[in-house]
Amino acid sequence: MKRGRTDLKSKCQAFSQEDRAKRQKRARRGTAAQDWGNLPHHVVLQVFQHLSLVDRARASSVCRCWNDVFHTPDLWRRFEFELNQPATSYLRSTHPDLIQQIIKKHAQHLQYVSFKVDSCTESAEAACDILSQLVNCTIKTLGLISTARPSFMDVSQAHFVSALTVVFVNSKSLSSIKIDDTPVDDPSLKVLVANNSDTLKLLKMSSCPHVSPAGILCVADQCHELRELALNYHLLSDDLLLALSSEKHVHLEHLRIDVVSENPGQTHFHTIKSSSWEALVRHSPKVNIVMYFFLYEEEFQPFFCEETPVTHLYFGRTVSKDMLGRIGLNCPRLVELVVCANGLEPLDVELIRIAERCKSLTAIGLGECEVTCSGFVEFVKMCGGRLTQLSIMEEVLIPDSSYNMEQIHSEVSKHLGRIWFPDVMPTW
Repeated sequence: MKRGRTDLKSKCQAFSQEDRAKRQKRARRGTAAQDWGNLPHHVVLQVFQHLSLVDRARASSVCRCWNDVFHTPDLWRRFEFELNQPATSYLRSTHPDLIQQIIKKHAQHLQYVSFKVDSCTESAEAACDILSQLVNCTIKTLGLISTARPSFMDVSQAHFVSALTVVFVNSKSLSSIKIDDTPVDDPSLKVLVANNSDTLKLLKMSSCPHVSPAGILCVADQCHELRELALNYHLLSDDLLLALSSEKHVHLEHLRIDVVSENPGQTHFHTIKSSSWEALVRHSPKVNIVMYFFLYEEEFQPFFCEETPVTHLYFGRTVSKDMLGRIGLNCPRLVELVVCANGLEPLDVELIRIAERCKSLTAIGLGECEVTCSGFVEFVKMCGGRLTQLSIMEEVLIPDSSYNMEQIHSEVSKHLGRIWFPDVMPTW
């Protein structure tokens, strides 16, 4: 009997200790939860700033304090709406409930906003619907980005312009706008100018067929703080360059021009006067003028017949020896040259002329072209000391009596002052 009572007493003590341990564990949990909830607002805010949107939303359910931090205006200054259709895209889309919450609670906090849409018209229309509701916005940066194909072009022009106008009218502090491949038009640009002329600094609007030279000229005439501009060549005019060169206008820093032809022989390209180019460079001597060419050989005739202050040239299709020769003669400010293809005629003379005349050249890339090893070495001798980028496919170089492929890399490396090898086409 004594032993029985002793066993019972031991069990009771064991249960008591276990219960006490559980109570202590619960107490510690409660203390920890209380401590997390009592963290200073600015500490939780700093943590939230390093979390993804999904993790931030999950963390906001920890307690009321964290949920309040979740809605802090500073966390909603920058937002990227991702709009994808499940049937056509594997990418995740911003949840509709979150979109409505943003429109309801944070529209006035949004400052740096972008819309990424897939190739579906429905996604572009959803972006327009959101834009239409941002009536209390103070957006500074707006980007409309089609990740696959220009789906904004499939939206009704009236719907798109109406939605964009809401932002143009209500923001009044827009400084950076990227609206490439969209149906924006002249009247909507006038609304932009009327409400944001003192703040607009960057405008990218390549492939906008509903904008005329007069429409972009209105922007240049009124937005005197404009520093960067990207547009298609058909919008470029002598009047536009002169407007960008006026005394009221700040120095232009970057001008990007896309020269694109979809139908060979059916696109007319006008010529810009050398005096207009001179006016721009005189007003903005450090301006970078970047030109991307996607033309067929017979369409290059209007370009570089006179001196042109272009700094960066990219040729996405085959370009003739004659055209490259003109670049050497008439592009003294050239900094970078990339030629996708030329044909089967060696470019020795043209490259050496470019090395002689283009004293600022620091980067060159050659794809499907041909250059003799001797001609290439001579080119590098002339400008190797300033070349920071030299990308030449091995197939471009033609061995001759002076150099073979084993010798070329050491000779070029010597003149560059660093180890260099030609690029090799991968075999996989």
